[in-house]
Amino acid sequence: MRLIAKSTLVRFWSQPECADSKGSLQSWIDEVLKANWKTPQDIKEQYGSASMCGNNRVVFNIAGNKYRLVVEMQYRAGIVWVKFLGSHARYDQINVETVNEY
Repeated sequence: MRLIAKSTLVRFWSQPECADSKGSLQSWIDEVLKANWKTPQDIKEQYGSASMCGNNRVVFNIAGNKYRLVVEMQYRAGIVWVKFLGSHARYDQINVETVNEY
C-alpha cells in the first residue's frame, strides 16, 4: 500500500506528550507498506480491532488503544490516507466520516 501523510505520523510521535506512540506507529507503517489490502475484510484479517466506518474510513487503535488513527482507504489505487490521529478525548469530538485534519 501507499501511505499518504506519513510525515503527519512522525510529527505526532515527535511531540513529547505523544512519544509513547512512536513504536506502535512505526510498526503500523511497516505493516501498511507491505500490505495489499483490496477489501475491508483484508484489513480485519490483519487488524481484528480495526473499525470499518462510512466513507471508506478505518479506525485503528494505537499504543495499546491510547490513540486513535483514522485513515481513508482507496482500495483500487492502493492508498491509505491519514485523516486523523489523536487521543480518545479528541477522537470523541470528531466525525470519523468527514474528518480531514491532516
